[in-house]
Amino acid sequence: MSKVRAIWQASLTATKRALSWNVDDMFPPSERFIYNFKSKEELKKWHLYSDSEYGGLSSAALEITDAGNEQSGGTGVFSGNLSLDVTDGTKWNISRSGFCGMRSKKFDGFIDLDPYDTIALKIRGDGRSYISTIYTENWVNSPGQMEDNSWQAFVSVPKHDWVVAKIPLAHYLPTWRGNVIEADIEMNPSRVVGMSFSVNAEGGVPGAQTGPGDFRLEIDWIKALRTQ
Repeated sequence: MSKVRAIWQASLTATKRALSWNVDDMFPPSERFIYNFKSKEELKKWHLYSDSEYGGLSSAALEITDAGNEQSGGTGVFSGNLSLDVTDGTKWNISRSGFCGMRSKKFDGFIDLDPYDTIALKIRGDGRSYISTIYTENWVNSPGQMEDNSWQAFVSVPKHDWVVAKIPLAHYLPTWRGNVIEADIEMNPSRVVGMSFSVNAEGGVPGAQTGPGDFRLEIDWIKALRTQ
């Protein structure tokens, strides 16, 4: 009798686990961490780029704050200097300089953000506006067109104070090498392959600081939210 009871209990436990898994699939949590910036290990998931790769003179760094501790961790600091100048004699015929960025390394597969409608960023800045980019799997399956789709939105970051900026996924526009494109396409949030932040010396939202010079963006975390 005890053996029968044990088999029944094991079957019941397995059924509960299966039901729990299905419920999670049907009703995912209202928020999902995508990145945090609590340790140097987390920063290794990102790499830097700037106009210096094409003859420009801008520079960027990504570091962890010293304020972190073993309990709470630190925050990431994306900082550097934006320059409109170019190196003398450069072989690159660049049309503009004065940009820097930090891009995540590709996920091992895809991140499915289909259950969510908003990207939330806990950030502290310098009065400049930054560009938040989401990369999704390319819609063109061609050997000559292998770049990821990119979707961009401006985020204005006030000076000094921590804010949680919320950007609806619907506000991200399709872009091609930094320029908004006129295309009748929609983001596929179930096939996200990476993200980035970038900053330009020129352009941005009205009222934001612009021009060459130093920049500094402090990042605590990035989440996906379901607000509806």
